[in-house]
Amino acid sequence: MKLDSNTAAVVTGGASGLGRATAEALAAAGVKVTIFDINDALGEEVAASIGGLFAHVDITDEQSVLDGYAKARAAHGQERICIHCAMTSRRGKTLSYNKDTGTFRRTPTEDYAFGVEGILTASYRVASIAAEGMATLAELEDGERGTIVLTASVAAQDGQIGQVIYGSAKAGVNGLVLPMARDLMDLGIRVNSIMPGVFGTPLLNGMNPKVKESLEASVPFPKRLGKAEEYASLAMEMVRNTYFNGQAVRLDGAIRMAPR
Repeated sequence: MKLDSNTAAVVTGGASGLGRATAEALAAAGVKVTIFDINDALGEEVAASIGGLFAHVDITDEQSVLDGYAKARAAHGQERICIHCAMTSRRGKTLSYNKDTGTFRRTPTEDYAFGVEGILTASYRVASIAAEGMATLAELEDGERGTIVLTASVAAQDGQIGQVIYGSAKAGVNGLVLPMARDLMDLGIRVNSIMPGVFGTPLLNGMNPKVKESLEASVPFPKRLGKAEEYASLAMEMVRNTYFNGQAVRLDGAIRMAPR
């Protein structure tokens, strides 16, 4: 796909981290970008800095997502690009043992459902609504109409202790990719996902320095956290390269996560 000022994009979670870097990369290529996020102050700031648009969107709320797309399309036209980085989840082991009471605590099903909603269901919601709009567009070269990039995680394959919710929901994101790409193949809409490893997002950069150093040392090469710009670079390649379809790609410095 050729990127220029005639192309519109939506980036969820675009106010910070991986989403922000991707929104900035798309804008630098001339694309009209709308950021979906719940952080109004930062979202407006980033949107202004890239000459884009901000929409307050809660990805767990159907109407909020629909309203966000309506706002984006009214300003920029129908998007051809959707990069989904936003998520929400909870942590918890399947069973946790309390030595003081000698009892087990099960992670509540409600917590599990919350993570599935915030990761897997939200990914389907954001992607399918984007695809519905993309299907109305005129064809580009090779009959392409649009492209969708979802964000999974290396936890989809190497889920650690305490990541039963996050790991399985992210695995579900990867599970969306091929059947959705096949569902949309006759419409010329591509679907891929990226599995980031340990990246220097605001969350990880704010952790205990010793824990951060340990994480960096666990990466085979290069021995550091990933940069948001590196995620954006792969997302941009997936957007530009029309033969990239139906793929779930690790971006992790060759790390394989240990059980804990």
